[in-house]
Amino acid sequence: MAVYRLFLCFLIFSFALNQTLSYEEDDSPITRFQRYLRFKTAHPNPNYTAPVSFLVDQAQSIGLTARTIEFVPGKPVLLLTWLGSDPKLPSILFNSHLDSVPAEGEKWIHPPFSAHRTDDGRIFARGAQDDKCIAVQYLEAIRNLKSKGYSPVRTVHISYVPEEEIGGLDGMAKFAVSPEFRELNVGFAMDEGQANPGDEFRVFYADRTPWKLVIRAQGPPGHGSKLYDNGAMENLMKSIELVTKFRETEFDNVKAGKAANSEVISVNPVYLKAGIPSPTGFVMNMQPSEAEAGFDVRLPPLADPDLMKKRIAEEWAPSIRNMTYKIEEHGPMRDILGHPIMTPTNDSNPWWSIFKQAVEAVGGKLAKPEILASTTDARYLRQWGIPVLGFSPMSNTPILLHDHNEFLKDSVFMKGIEVYESVISALSSFEGPSRQVN
Repeated sequence: MAVYRLFLCFLIFSFALNQTLSYEEDDSPITRFQRYLRFKTAHPNPNYTAPVSFLVDQAQSIGLTARTIEFVPGKPVLLLTWLGSDPKLPSILFNSHLDSVPAEGEKWIHPPFSAHRTDDGRIFARGAQDDKCIAVQYLEAIRNLKSKGYSPVRTVHISYVPEEEIGGLDGMAKFAVSPEFRELNVGFAMDEGQANPGDEFRVFYADRTPWKLVIRAQGPPGHGSKLYDNGAMENLMKSIELVTKFRETEFDNVKAGKAANSEVISVNPVYLKAGIPSPTGFVMNMQPSEAEAGFDVRLPPLADPDLMKKRIAEEWAPSIRNMTYKIEEHGPMRDILGHPIMTPTNDSNPWWSIFKQAVEAVGGKLAKPEILASTTDARYLRQWGIPVLGFSPMSNTPILLHDHNEFLKDSVFMKGIEVYESVISALSSFEGPSRQVN
């Protein structure tokens, strides 16, 4: 009897082990998503070679053509194409970025590139929400459409670009102005969005434009005990007071419900630099002759950039107080016609109606369209008059992009595939009039 029980336990253990192994090794949408998440694409040294190779393999397995373009050596743009029956019609583009932000692994409950899947279906990984989910969902949706015999009328492209997390200057910014991009004749595009803790899908019609603002002050050095006017630190502190007052006014509109966070100009201090270093810290009895502060500034599309520059020059960093400033503008504020960069979300935009109906056709609900508080590569496309919607179908999901313990539930991921299946088929079968990129 003891031998029989031992043999029975062995059989049960073997069965459980085999089930676990087959669960982990099963070639399914979930496991393909996990494989993609395990590529270490975090800055400052993202690995682009391995994920591009994986995506090419996946594309070829479902009959898509693949092309890799390098505008900057070592920073590939991958373009996948599903040819439509009427390639003369403007095409549809779905974009995703290859890179991700760094992760402090010691502060995660599971290693950030392990793609660990918990019993309740949460998949932990850097990039799970931002934005490797849509990268795989695009392909899985096309895989399903092809298995059902669907053929698009319009050509469908998928682009995977580098460097989005550090501004996209060596990625989409170069791709969008290239002859290779113009040849695609893109009529409508979709890019990443964000999760929503509620039961609706968020959708974005514009981004804010980021500025890096550095204000510097100069003044005579002096003894730490002396009181005098126009010291470097004194002048810089005056500027910081004015910046803080402006920030509070903008923030009050958000707190009072008069505007969304993404609809105001945000100004946040990110560093202060001054003082004379010493072996024990800083020299305390000497007032520095230079001081500097850095600010992250975000402008919504309807903000007046010229008015903002005037405020900085005349109020925040006036030369009369021995102050200078530098602005790094990361991305355009206006399109090629001089208009604010926004995509209409009303009947004037036929793509909006088709997209909305496609989401609702699979039981999805859209939240009120909004401006993205941060920024994406979509702005480089909207600059050329291409309508772009930011969309990542993640409802009932905490917003964890750039946070510790970023995760996405497997059920949310699978629902996203269903949503994109509906969206891709609806957009690519639209035969009505639409703008053609010149």
